[in-house]
Amino acid sequence: MSSFEVRGGIALKGEIIPQGAKNEALQVLSAVLLSTEPITIANIPDIIDVNLLIELLHEMGVTIEKLGAGNYTFQADKVDPSYLASETFRIKSGRLRGSVMLAGPILARFKKAYLAKPGGDKIGRRRIDTHIIGFEKLGAKYAYDDNLACFTITTDGLIGTYMLLDEPSVTGTANIVMAAVLAEGITTIYNAACEPYLQQLCAMLNRMGAKISGVGSNLLTIEGVTKLGGTTHTILPDMIEIGSFIGLAALTKSELTIKNAGVKHLGVIPEKFRLLGIDFSIKGDDIYIPAQDMYEVQTYMDGGILTIYDNPWPGFTPDLLSIVLVTATQARGAVLIHQKMFESRLFFTDKLIDMGAQIILCDPHRATVIGLGRKYPLRGITMSSPDIRAGQALLIAALSAEGKSVIQNIDQIDRGYQYIDTRLQALGADIKRV
Repeated sequence: MSSFEVRGGIALKGEIIPQGAKNEALQVLSAVLLSTEPITIANIPDIIDVNLLIELLHEMGVTIEKLGAGNYTFQADKVDPSYLASETFRIKSGRLRGSVMLAGPILARFKKAYLAKPGGDKIGRRRIDTHIIGFEKLGAKYAYDDNLACFTITTDGLIGTYMLLDEPSVTGTANIVMAAVLAEGITTIYNAACEPYLQQLCAMLNRMGAKISGVGSNLLTIEGVTKLGGTTHTILPDMIEIGSFIGLAALTKSELTIKNAGVKHLGVIPEKFRLLGIDFSIKGDDIYIPAQDMYEVQTYMDGGILTIYDNPWPGFTPDLLSIVLVTATQARGAVLIHQKMFESRLFFTDKLIDMGAQIILCDPHRATVIGLGRKYPLRGITMSSPDIRAGQALLIAALSAEGKSVIQNIDQIDRGYQYIDTRLQALGADIKRV
């Protein structure tokens, strides 16, 4: 298995273009199953998770044509829905959380789908109840098949209904929306997720002929149609990668410009990094971060210690809390990181503590970071990447640390960040894949 060898303490400089959004790609790629007509998607990131989903689509019978880097045309006119019940699919989908979103389109179009236990990051319990309950409310029946080791979901025809989701699950909302667009009648989804990924999915479906209103809010209304057509779609820049680059610039005292950042889709992300004292400016659709010797964590107006926590959109995305945490280690001041959604995502802090960071892991959901103000730089160590976002946070830490770091299990990083080593090398980083 490959590793990264990193010699840190080097200030980087230059321009970097963010990849296409991983989470959006997994949704819109699943949606190609809803139509028999060609669908062209641009700005698809070349990363393990997305490539695995494309491979699954191909094995289901989807015709795929690569038009260029990140640009593909898909046509799902000869799909074998029973592939989802195969052992091959179960094995491959066990490496990919996004595989769960194939069930909604297949159920809507073929009236029978299979839902195997999805894979993905081991960051805590990630249930699929919202998906199955949503399908059930649309008129589907489900049962667990011991022989197939997956859920079998069947329907005589999905019927629109009102539903109040017990959680604003992004993948759950996407799956239910994709099922509901071909249901008979009107479906209303309250407490729906409204992340930019979901908004992009709905916009794409509407161009295909769906009738979805309330896009961007937590109340979606879907008027079912009998079939969908083709379209073209361009994936947004990855806001998680953009946040990672802001943190990287601050921690390594680097002067970076993030080009074509899709600023209007970033929500509160820029403001959260400003709360850490990071100075940057927005020029058109670019973000310019100057080299900073020092950045200081802000406090609340009454002098209280800053808390940064995750919330469903338009709150702060949980995928960036690992980046905020590592960035805070060299700020001046203290901050409490509160990871509400997942109970295992902060356990990577033991590696940062070994590097010299002052972090108190209060419990599985909260960590207090005492910023060192660069008084004591982080030191290089050998460590292993536990998940995508923690892996990127550890890579950023290694780039700022004195001496050599070795990051093992970098497949976890490659799952979410394309060519990250070569892109960082172009900025002057001393990193090599071993």
